[in-house]
Amino acid sequence: MSEAIIKLVSTTPADVDDIAKQIKTIAASAGIKCKGPIPLPTKKLIQTTRKTPCGDGSHTYERWEMRVSKRLIIVDGTDQALKQIMRIRVPDTVQIEISLAG
Repeated sequence: MSEAIIKLVSTTPADVDDIAKQIKTIAASAGIKCKGPIPLPTKKLIQTTRKTPCGDGSHTYERWEMRVSKRLIIVDGTDQALKQIMRIRVPDTVQIEISLAG
């Protein structure tokens, strides 16, 4: 038995939660322990730009913000269960990082 730490990162929180649910159902059907999803702090990327690029007119600014949601799942399981988790269809908006420990 090995422990896998799965980190999910996306700009769309619904996609992250959907993948986390799928991992939980696979772990429950295989009968292995699963901790999480543990929500990590949401990272906010803020960019401020001027509305008029030429510099004429009023000094008005626009603020753009992108939020990056993260979840952490810890799965204790066999290689077969981890192979099932790796077969999950993942949207392009979600990044998955799987690291094995022990």
